[in-house]
Amino acid sequence: MGFIDEIKAKAKADKKTIVLPETMDKRTFEAAEKILKEGIADLVLIGTPEDIAKNGEGFDLSGATIVDPFNDPNKQKYIDKFVELRAKKGVTPESAKEQMEKDYMYYACLMCKCGDADGVVSGACHSTGNTIRPALQLLKTKPGIGSVSGFFLMEVPNCDLGANGLFIFADCAVNPDIDSAKLAEIAAVSADSFRSFIGDEPRVAMLSYSTMGSAKHDDVTKVQEAVKIAKENYPDLKLDGELQLDAALDETVAALKAPGSEVAGRANTLVFPSLEAGNIGYKLVQRLAKANAYGPMLQGLSMPVNDLSRGCSADDIVGVVAMTAVQAASAR
Repeated sequence: MGFIDEIKAKAKADKKTIVLPETMDKRTFEAAEKILKEGIADLVLIGTPEDIAKNGEGFDLSGATIVDPFNDPNKQKYIDKFVELRAKKGVTPESAKEQMEKDYMYYACLMCKCGDADGVVSGACHSTGNTIRPALQLLKTKPGIGSVSGFFLMEVPNCDLGANGLFIFADCAVNPDIDSAKLAEIAAVSADSFRSFIGDEPRVAMLSYSTMGSAKHDDVTKVQEAVKIAKENYPDLKLDGELQLDAALDETVAALKAPGSEVAGRANTLVFPSLEAGNIGYKLVQRLAKANAYGPMLQGLSMPVNDLSRGCSADDIVGVVAMTAVQAASAR
């Protein structure tokens, strides 16, 4: 059984309610039909009767809950919650109603906030910013977590490194400016993501072009400081660095460069020192090693909200919905 099949099985075993707000896109309906047929999740589709009729024509949506954002009997409850959460930012009942009708992502997040859904998947025809912004405003981050980050779950074929070829790579998608404190936080939430999806113990490598002080530079110091912060804040986490990639993955190299490390040579969760490095790194592995790259998934939010590539297929949406359902089960 491949990784995504295992994720689907986990989702089916503890079924969650996931909202799909992009009913202006036919891929949403193609994915919804597959999700419902396979029993991966319960679905809420937000859209007007016209959207559903036009874009959902020909697809079997039996079992989906359709929410018309203009005529939903629960709408006032969501408006009241929006105002409660954002009144200090000037949100009024009128402006809340207008925003919810204009941007269904706000509606979806409010459904989660009010306990009527467990997660949201969007981004097939919206930017990452338009996906993250409503989630940050309405759902907030987890207690003790200051920011949202993005990761890819990498499945590398014919590979005995990591967890039999499975890795978490972070941050590859969200934060262009990462200081030491944020890097340490990304390490902790990435370890949680590894544990949730793969079930093994995370071994976190804080990557650099230096191993244990072999080079001197501000970029190296940033990672060294992140390691110190992470070890202080998360003492039970198996984490080490700074490590070059070969020292993180190859036990022979690790024995030479980082002897005695419980992570070096056996890392399965790779935290890159910058968004630039992370984005390049996952694409290199995806293209050259023919790896499956599942994501970008978001981590750090109080409830799971995930972003899709605008070039995604319906099958990509199915996979991300399954992963979102597993995140929801873990968050509970």
